[in-house]
Amino acid sequence: MNISKKLKYFIENSKHIINISYKPASTEFTRSAKVIIIGIIIIGVIGLILGIVTSLIISGSLSLI
Repeated sequence: MNISKKLKYFIENSKHIINISYKPASTEFTRSAKVIIIGIIIIGVIGLILGIVTSLIISGSLSLI
């Protein structure tokens, strides 16, 4: 496949993606943003808890036996 065919294929695919994409409604955007923020917070809290527990185990303040 030469460069001109690759470029033509890329342009056709790009046009297809632009044609099927749409701008989300305000409510859909807000709902998506809330879900993403909640997910980030949950992952952050889990990471914080694991970090604290690991730190306590390494320092010897928390013995599991």
